[in-house]
Amino acid sequence: MKINHLGIATKGIDEALEFWSDALGLEHIHTEVVKDQKVRVAMLPIGETRIELLEPTSDDSPISNFLEKRGGGIHHIAIEVDDIEASLAKLKAQGMRLIDESPRIGAEGCLVAFVHPSASGGVLLELVQIPK
Repeated sequence: MKINHLGIATKGIDEALEFWSDALGLEHIHTEVVKDQKVRVAMLPIGETRIELLEPTSDDSPISNFLEKRGGGIHHIAIEVDDIEASLAKLKAQGMRLIDESPRIGAEGCLVAFVHPSASGGVLLELVQIPK
């Protein structure tokens, strides 16, 4: 396993890019809207991982709720796994609380599933399986 990305909630990707891309010099390689999750995402590689900027596309987006409660900042850590189904089954068998019991399609066509922060010491964890 490795860290696939760090998800950062922001009210506006364009404004956030002024820091991450313009000031720090990270390359902005990809932007897309993930309709199912009601977010617009921008990816910026940094070393072997990436920064994922998350902007809500509607008032009922999970990112809107996060921003309203906590303001901008780190939303989640995404761990890349080889077999997301097996990873979810293992966590469930160990009694870990899952937000998603089965994977769904996320950014860049990856399979994703979220683990509840109560299972991981207060950190929202996303499991990511890269399409083969």
